[in-house]
Order: sequence, then structure tokens, then C-alpha cells
Amino acid sequence: MELSPKPLWIAALVMTLGACAAAPVDSPYTESGVLLALSGGDAGADAACHTCHGLKGEGDGDLVPRLAGLDRGYLARQLILFAQGQRRHEQMQWIARHFDPSEQDRVAEYYAQLAWPQEGRPAPSPARCGAPDGMAAARLYREGDAGRGLAACATCHGAAGEGVGAGNPPLAGQPAPYIAEQLRKWREGERYGDALGAMRDAARALAEEEIAPLAAFAASLSGLPDDPVSPAECLPPRRPDPRNGA
Repeated sequence: MELSPKPLWIAALVMTLGACAAAPVDSPYTESGVLLALSGGDAGADAACHTCHGLKGEGDGDLVPRLAGLDRGYLARQLILFAQGQRRHEQMQWIARHFDPSEQDRVAEYYAQLAWPQEGRPAPSPARCGAPDGMAAARLYREGDAGRGLAACATCHGAAGEGVGAGNPPLAGQPAPYIAEQLRKWREGERYGDALGAMRDAARALAEEEIAPLAAFAASLSGLPDDPVSPAECLPPRRPDPRNGA
């Protein structure tokens, strides 16, 4: 029996349409970290980055850091360290292990291109000591302490907390409690992955009572390289001298 050409034509059309329907929808979001940051990818909505780090990557002002504007390579490396267990945080380790290397890089790229939100950014001002003992904290940050082998924080993190090079993140605008917590983790061996153990050695040279003031000082910096704060600017006000009426 001879087949009519019409059914053959319909079948061919159906197959063509089926092939088109199976093709992925071309969208710029599929090639970026936006969907991963906002949806959590395969890890689910509970792993969506914005739920903790904010829609603008600004952090929460407490124990969750800002991601906006950090170096792409640095961010991707942190995800790798979480996935490998060299950085310990139960939720972040679980999330990082759900992202493959390509997804880790895309999320890092997304947050790296975000601008540091202006809200809450310290205004340029010389009086940013961050704590009653801010003078000592400022000196530690800017000069370190050669007597105990403590390098200046500014060497790697910049005089204004802006970060020096891709591997040394800015501290300006990071929450002071977060910075203090990380210093303690470096000191106690709960965080690894720094080049030559520099952060481990620095944190172990700090006394416990120095950590909170140092973190507060670093967090209060503007991140603007032309706006450094010198230790002299953190000197306490001069007391009146009764001998000369000053």
C-alpha cells in the first residue's frame, strides 16, 4: 500500500518542533552566576547566596561578610577551600560542595562585578579609631610589631583597607565581628589556605584583647587609597594643662 506524502510531511514537522523544544533557552542568566546566587542552583533555595550575603552582596554587618567588589579569583578560591574543608563553616561547606568548578567561578564573577554598596560605607574622616584603645590598634594595623614578628596588616590589606593584589582581600567595610572571628579561626587553626602561613602567624602573635579593637579599626576604614588613617590621628585628646591654661 502506498503511503500518502502528507503524513510523512507532518511527521517531519513534529520531529523538527520536538528538536527545537528540547534546545536550551538562550539567556544571559544561564551563563552567569545570577541564578546561582539567587536560587542556590542544585543546592536549593536554602543555599541561595543572597539569603545571607544580601541582594547587593553587602553582608549582614555582623558575622556574614560582604562579597560585593571582592576579587573574582579570591572568591572562587574561598569556595574551593570551603569545599575541601580548609575553611570550616557547615553551611558554606555544604553549599560549596554542591557547586562544580564552573559554577564556583560564575558565582565569584557575579559578586566581583557588584559595586560595594554606598550605604553604611564609612565617610572619609581622620577620627576612625573604632575602639577606646584605637591608637594601639591603628599602630598594629599600620606598623605591626617587629618585636614579636607581627607584620603590619596594611602591608597586605592596604593603608585604607582596600586590599593589595588579588589574593589579599579588602578589610574596609567588612563587619568587625566577622574580621575578629576570622582572626580567631586563623589563630586556632580552624582556617587554612593562606600563602606561607602569613595569616596564621599574624593571628597567633595577637593577644586576645587586641583582636576586637584591631578588627573594629580595620572595618572602619574607607577603602579609599588616598584616605589613610595614621596612628597619630588616633591619639587621645590632649588634656588641659593647669599651668598654662591650655
